[in-house]
Amino acid sequence: MMALLEVSDLVVSYDAFPVLQGISFEVGEGEVCVLLGLNGAGKTTTVSTVAGLLRPRSGRVQFDGDDLGRRSPSARVAAGISLCPEGRRVFPRLTVRQNLRLGAWTRRREPKLVRRQFDLVLDYFPRLAEREGQLAGTLSGGEQQTLAVGRAMMSRPRLLLIDEASLGLSPTVARTVWEVTARIAADGTTVLMVEQSAGALAFADRALIMEKGTLVYSGVGDELRDVNLREAYLGAG
Repeated sequence: MMALLEVSDLVVSYDAFPVLQGISFEVGEGEVCVLLGLNGAGKTTTVSTVAGLLRPRSGRVQFDGDDLGRRSPSARVAAGISLCPEGRRVFPRLTVRQNLRLGAWTRRREPKLVRRQFDLVLDYFPRLAEREGQLAGTLSGGEQQTLAVGRAMMSRPRLLLIDEASLGLSPTVARTVWEVTARIAADGTTVLMVEQSAGALAFADRALIMEKGTLVYSGVGDELRDVNLREAYLGAG
């Protein structure tokens, strides 16, 4: 499988404080890759750097064979990378429809594509169709999370970055979000998903586990179902 995303020797610091210490990994086209680790491991820093929100001190991020270099976040969205940030960050005083349309800003001159993406998002998340005219701030936490994922899908990304989709959600709602994530990948969008919950492994093709800014494990396929793996790195039974 061809690598869509390649991260090589990535070093990122906040001021003088090192966060990522030379990590390298690949995500194959069409995969769901779960980046696991406890708080402070460097997971959000990793996806923020891929999205262009942070500048690395050194190392390289390649997307579909192209070095992203110092491309802006908006240029990366236009290239096919979309981020669903931690904490949902929906626009509470805008409706569900308006939030989704903002996600298609880079595609605003392609109305047919925007319409197709809008219909696709509502197919993924039927509850949003029922809430289309409702203010986002009045949605439940789970509904806001699905709206944030849907908004990120509106630009028709090739690579979808999802940061802590299950945070604050019940296990049932979290599982629903992960199931839709698997559907999104099956429909052709590669997914890199940051998680603390080992429950996401059931929906992953590849897993990366981080500790203190370094990658301590990389595995694919049946390796991810290993209970000992969860216990060793995450303290999960």
